[in-house]
Amino acid sequence: MAEPGPPEVLRHEETALAPPGAGEVLLRQTAIGLNYIDVQHRTGRYPLPAYPSPLGLEAAGVIEAVGPGVAGLAPGQRVAYATGPIGAYAEARLIPADRVVALPPGIDDVTAAAIMIKGLTAHYLLFTTYPVRRGDTILVHAAAGGVGLLLCQWARHLGARVIGTVGSAEKAAIARAHGCDLAILYRDEDVVAAVRDATGGKGVPVVYDGVGKDTVEASLRCLAPRGLLVSYGTPSGAIPPLDLFRLNTLGSLYVTSPAFATHVGERAELLARAGALFAAIASGILKIDIRATYPLAEARRAHADLQNRRTIGLSILLP
Repeated sequence: MAEPGPPEVLRHEETALAPPGAGEVLLRQTAIGLNYIDVQHRTGRYPLPAYPSPLGLEAAGVIEAVGPGVAGLAPGQRVAYATGPIGAYAEARLIPADRVVALPPGIDDVTAAAIMIKGLTAHYLLFTTYPVRRGDTILVHAAAGGVGLLLCQWARHLGARVIGTVGSAEKAAIARAHGCDLAILYRDEDVVAAVRDATGGKGVPVVYDGVGKDTVEASLRCLAPRGLLVSYGTPSGAIPPLDLFRLNTLGSLYVTSPAFATHVGERAELLARAGALFAAIASGILKIDIRATYPLAEARRAHADLQNRRTIGLSILLP
């Protein structure tokens, strides 16, 4: 992309790759993750370092070559990644070796590309940001989205009761099939009233809000006293400035906005979270449901679908 803008700014072109430098691997990519942050990078909501720029943060593939100083990785090894530097929308690329994770035999490339960012996000939200406990009732916005479906399944396994918000009856059925106990149709129902009714008026101890501007007010009003609003995404728009004293008057509430990078920045933490994610998939705790695939050359169409909320669950690009 030469500059930020609508899907039409994306163009498919050829470029030459140098051999891997020190600490790098050359990766032949087999599947690429499609994430809403890609849209935010494309539109300039999160500006990129320089233009023209590639796009994408997540993919899986096979190592073709390793640069000087790379240990523990070798040509022919299957790996995946979920962080920068930007450039996942490609058939092949160079990437720092400390950012890739070796894939176990039970995790295929397509699954890995679809779940690395969303799965690692679900892990830190559920195990670090607010450690979900058996008996908790939690609220998950966009419960039929990529992260939402993982949150529902994993939280249910942890013994929580899951309330989710969705935009259609179809999405409600999908959310329920993935562990959501109560799916609220936010276009037709009063979300706050429904949550209060489902919790005997108490509210919930935590709201996982990956929507942003459109849901923040309802999220605050759904919380029990001393509850926590976890804002981890803003596809509906940036959250307006918040009067901190309202947190006092609404019941001594807490608000946090955890960033992906600060939860996987250290390699040991990245490997630990990825290991837990792969184990949850292998054991059947998480069902991975890839709903849409697009050729890489049709990234414009994929972005239009994602931005207009036409996607459900997980989507990928295929080189």
